[in-house]
Amino acid sequence: MSERYPVLAEMGVQNPREIDRFSVFAVDDTDILKITYNRKKGSMLPESRKYRFPRIKRTELIDSGTRQTGVIFESSNEFRNAVAELEQLLRSRKSREQIRELVSEEIRHLEEDVSVRIQYLKSLIEKM
Repeated sequence: MSERYPVLAEMGVQNPREIDRFSVFAVDDTDILKITYNRKKGSMLPESRKYRFPRIKRTELIDSGTRQTGVIFESSNEFRNAVAELEQLLRSRKSREQIRELVSEEIRHLEEDVSVRIQYLKSLIEKM
């Protein structure tokens, strides 16, 4: 699983399947990623963890006529990659859940059809 989510593995996330959701916010010059887990009852592991990513400070030319520059802070590549992996993980899980629901629904329909057919065959036997 870690080869599918290398940035999360590098951050120390050992059980990506237990991730329930995540949120992102910024404090001063730091991006904060909060991951909330769906832990089993009685687990000693924390239900959520926060990861801090310092923003990258960059000087950029604001006005070329006056050569005025300004400081810009942007999110680090590691932060952006972690968020992308989390989005991919949760998106694939949602897709699997939708497929699971569809298959369950089809099984239910099949069971109903078989039940009706069995009742029909029983009624034929009774007529004999």
